[in-house]
Amino acid sequence: MEAVAKLRNYPTSPRRMRLLADEIRGVEVEKALALLEFHPQHSATPLYKLLKSAISNWEQKNEGQSAADASLIVKTIFVDGARTLKRMLPAPQGRAYRLRKRSNHVTIIVDVK
Repeated sequence: MEAVAKLRNYPTSPRRMRLLADEIRGVEVEKALALLEFHPQHSATPLYKLLKSAISNWEQKNEGQSAADASLIVKTIFVDGARTLKRMLPAPQGRAYRLRKRSNHVTIIVDVK
């Protein structure tokens, strides 16, 4: 039985978050947690917390079982674009450049191997 956890409107670009998501897709949960805990990228921290939340959701669904006993894997992880804040940046000669502050949604599904 699979469990889902979602992170919504996290203020970093979807491209940066996808780089981390690709590293943990299909990996065992313990290995993915260790990888995210010591990863230098700043978006590894919310992904670590999200994975812990997905594991907790799985344990609540399958009462009596612990995630350590079952060999859980990150079955699916995907990153979608979310709202974009549009700001203007002053530019030379009276012009303005558009600055897009992107954010993303992340969904993780964990399941037994």
